[in-house]
Amino acid sequence: MGCLGNDDLEFDFFSEPETADTVERGWPRPRMPSLDGRAGNGRSARRPPPPPGLVGIGRLAGVVAFVIVAVVALVTGLGACQGAGANYAGYLSQVRTLAHSSDRAGTALTSLLGSSLKSAPLARRLQDLAAQEQHAYDQAQLLRPPGPLRQVDEELLAALELRVTGLAQLAQAVAGLGSAKTGVPSVAEALAAQARLLSTSDIVWNELYRIPVAPWLRADRIGNLVVPESRFVANPQLVSVTSFIRLLQRAHGLTSGGTTALLLKPGVTGGAVKSWQRELNRWLRTQPGLQPLPVDGAFGALTDAATKALQQAAGLTADGIVGPATRQALAQQLARSHH
Repeated sequence: MGCLGNDDLEFDFFSEPETADTVERGWPRPRMPSLDGRAGNGRSARRPPPPPGLVGIGRLAGVVAFVIVAVVALVTGLGACQGAGANYAGYLSQVRTLAHSSDRAGTALTSLLGSSLKSAPLARRLQDLAAQEQHAYDQAQLLRPPGPLRQVDEELLAALELRVTGLAQLAQAVAGLGSAKTGVPSVAEALAAQARLLSTSDIVWNELYRIPVAPWLRADRIGNLVVPESRFVANPQLVSVTSFIRLLQRAHGLTSGGTTALLLKPGVTGGAVKSWQRELNRWLRTQPGLQPLPVDGAFGALTDAATKALQQAAGLTADGIVGPATRQALAQQLARSHH
């Protein structure tokens, strides 16, 4: 609903009082009552005329009263619009604070993943970042978005929740590297699968939250406000398998056993499969006739069929093998399904 404009108010002034001309045109003259309450015969006593200028003063007072009421209505309408703008501005200011805090955590993650910290201190630092994002998520739950933004505000919470989960799972995976018995490629694939939640959070924030908010601002004629952007993973290569291979070699001295990333395909089990099933379920829930997968960590027939359905929808070769192209296709499909 827009604000009141100057053209929304109409001013109607009082009509002229009856004059001698109206009587001459044949309009009936009102009969004045007599002093004893009976209708007069034209000779009844008449009230004295009002003092000179009293009629004009009364008419002027009526006009002034009407103008005052109109001005009050206009000011009230403008105040309501300004109040709505203040609500949006206050809400977006709080969102901007959360975005800056979360972006700083993303910058800290970039430094950590490029460091030479051993697995134990690296895991602790990641857990600290997860706690920082948890605090941001808790603060976001206290926000009071304007009425039209209440639904899309859920996407803001979803983005922060993905960052909390991604960092916590990444910290847990790094902490367990000491007992890892597999080669670097498979460990790096598992880490990259956890970290992809962080990349997905950027899609959710910027595609599913920031962009849909803008039309509501235009609808309420509050176009001077900017919806904050937030990007946790500045460079997608930071959370790639290759990047984690280098991190593992620096942090734990694991032997690489080759540099080819482990692809997910039928028969594979483990945490990487669970992560894929969770991500794939987000897309399956948007598709009529398709059911979510059990998150059991086993790449069986159901996971294979769901993966092929995604690949067909994205125009890829439906081979059921999950590689970089299939993961990118999933992110694009999720963004498209929410527009």
